[in-house]
Amino acid sequence: MRDPSRLPTSPGFWRSPLRGTWFTSVLGLVLLVGITVLFVTGLVSYAAYNPDLSPVNDMTPDKGVLGFYLFAWPSGPVWLYRFTQGLHVTLGVTLVPVLLAKLWSVVPKLFTLPPARSVTHALERISLLLLVGGGLFEFTTGVLNVQLDYVFPGSFYPLHFYGAWVFFAAFLAHAALKTPTALRAVRHRVRDESELAAPCPDAPTVSRRGALGLVGGGSLLLFLTTVGQSLGGPFRRTALLAPHGTADPGGGPNGFQINKTAAYAGVTAADTHEDNWRLVVTGRTGTVRLSRARLLQLPLHSASLPIACVEGWSTADQWWHGVRLRDLAALVGYDGDPPDVLVESLQSHGAFRRAALRANQVADGRSLLALYVNGEELSPDHGHPARIIVPAAPGVLNTKWVARLTFGDL
Repeated sequence: MRDPSRLPTSPGFWRSPLRGTWFTSVLGLVLLVGITVLFVTGLVSYAAYNPDLSPVNDMTPDKGVLGFYLFAWPSGPVWLYRFTQGLHVTLGVTLVPVLLAKLWSVVPKLFTLPPARSVTHALERISLLLLVGGGLFEFTTGVLNVQLDYVFPGSFYPLHFYGAWVFFAAFLAHAALKTPTALRAVRHRVRDESELAAPCPDAPTVSRRGALGLVGGGSLLLFLTTVGQSLGGPFRRTALLAPHGTADPGGGPNGFQINKTAAYAGVTAADTHEDNWRLVVTGRTGTVRLSRARLLQLPLHSASLPIACVEGWSTADQWWHGVRLRDLAALVGYDGDPPDVLVESLQSHGAFRRAALRANQVADGRSLLALYVNGEELSPDHGHPARIIVPAAPGVLNTKWVARLTFGDL
């Protein structure tokens, strides 16, 4: 017969002297705050795409009641999406050691027999399974997406979106059951740790405070090697674990981060040559076709705006120069308040070849069809001959290689 003490279902199998109510409670309270912020900033990121505006913006169809909170995304302050998504990604990476330590601290409970001693205990076990599975899924898919190495079947957007709701529902149930106990344990240094503490612990090699210090040190290291992608400037060189976290590509006025190159998007020099390219603008009074030379004859305006991406990276403010979107709307019959606009790109494949912008974004005087950046013509990889730049919008809505603008109801 196999020795029962060697099975995970036996309390004697788990020998670490670190496990205990206080240790688990400290980690749990950190996650209580951190995961709540992650969930809220994730919902905010989804709202920033204005998914209710047009199907082309909605990467998670059939969201149903889960989209109850959606609101029209504002166009200011200009750093809004840069801050919220930078916080979401940086905090998510920073919390990885805390999450892993928390899961390690409670893993014996996953093997406890009998599976359910009461209704409350059954609910706790179910929430724990969903919490563990959901937490690992959300953090894993998020980190892979940040690293641009997404390998899960299916689109990241709906999987991460729906997974977040399942995970957070389990998280709320678990928090409701365990937060009072965790607060008492931290406040009074609870000694009765029979549920989590090993009955026959091995000799300690590090104290629980020391273990928390190691977890905190790991989180601090991840923070320092990630946050630079959002802060920019010299800090970008410290973002060793983040995409676009090294030195800015190239040099000169166009020497800043690129998410999608012209070659990747299938945009050729022939497509953007001034003899071939025309901007088609459609609206209430019909359609006009504008060459780049004709665009340069229109009133030109400037705006200092960053680009912020869903992966958490962002650029410093760049100086953009071009035609205001509301002036282009006026060319096709919208002299007053401009309407929504559908923007279409020359890119031949990839997501967000088309994107919709709300009327408030079009009306903002800083929203441009940019022709220049930092005093120089846009490079091919930055969207030559023309690109959208809108304050506070996710980077993918700042469409490059613009071919058509359709103003009106979408």
